Amino acid sequence: MVIKVLGTGCRSCATLEDNVRKAVSEKGLAAEIIKVTDIEQIVSYGVMSMPALVVDDKVVSYGKVLTKEDVARILDKIS
Repeated sequence: MVIKVLGTGCRSCATLEDNVRKAVSEKGLAAEIIKVTDIEQIVSYGVMSMPALVVDDKVVSYGKVLTKEDVARILDKIS
């Protein structure tokens, strides 16, 4: 599983990345977590509102900071 956190480096983006790392760790998932800050790469996903979360190249959330529990629920649906 490849999880990407899309954002320009703002506090919200950092918080989402932290919540993703906690959720993945608590669930014991084997996932690569990548932080994407390049605006051209972000736009290539069709995302105009950040932070955004991409799992296996599918945008699953954008424009809000998900809690650790929110991320866990999303990952449950995917895995």
